[in-house]
Amino acid sequence: MSDALVIVPTYNERDNLPLIAQRLLALPVRVHLLVVDDNSPDGTGRLADELAARHPEIHVLHRQQKEGLGRAYVAGFKWALARGYEFVFEMDGDFSHNPDDIPRFLIAAAHADLVLGSRYLGGIRIMNWPLSRLMLSKAAATYVRAITGMPFTDPTSGYKCFRRRALEALDLDAVRSNGYSFQIELTHKLWRQGMRVVEIPIVFTERLQGHSKMSGNIIREAFVMVWRLWLQNGMRRQPRVTPPPVDTAAIQAVPPPAPPPPPSA
Repeated sequence: MSDALVIVPTYNERDNLPLIAQRLLALPVRVHLLVVDDNSPDGTGRLADELAARHPEIHVLHRQQKEGLGRAYVAGFKWALARGYEFVFEMDGDFSHNPDDIPRFLIAAAHADLVLGSRYLGGIRIMNWPLSRLMLSKAAATYVRAITGMPFTDPTSGYKCFRRRALEALDLDAVRSNGYSFQIELTHKLWRQGMRVVEIPIVFTERLQGHSKMSGNIIREAFVMVWRLWLQNGMRRQPRVTPPPVDTAAIQAVPPPAPPPPPSA
């Protein structure tokens, strides 16, 4: 059994799922895939079951309705903890996150409790975004840092690797946010507890197929969540507990980001 699990929430990702599974199973490190499907009307859940029947590394968690990204990940985290995985990934199912970066995350996770894949560390590495979307994302990152004090370049990133002890430190039943705010909330809760949080650079590519799930509600939820987190931290802009030192040399030695998948992927 692998000690690494990649959680991929799906809603109408039938076209992308077989390609994602193929890329994950072909990695030089062994990982398992958990598809968390929110009863996709396009049959993604049925396709996931077919893939799982052929590949013991693939698992499927069916949910009865679409409740948002955060709820899907929380369900996946609980599933992973119940089965003893040590490294648990968040990864989009549309190739905006490159599966080939997973070995790099695992190298960094040997020295951290949470590894964030940053689109902005050392420069901007985003493909196929309009300027308006880039400006929104950069403004959100600046806003989060200004209010919470978190020093990370990309607090809304959805490409993450959690160590088991980090997930165990979270009260998953108390997490209520979704979308951008979900990513901010989990990172902040671990950061303020003194967990070791590090960033590594990634290349982000706008989804190859399907439609973005960005909405005004997601943006508004993130705007309010940042202030709530600041209040929960006693209006501090620093962790309540000083984190242990991070081996910065080891993190800096992580190889550069993998090139994005070809358009045919």
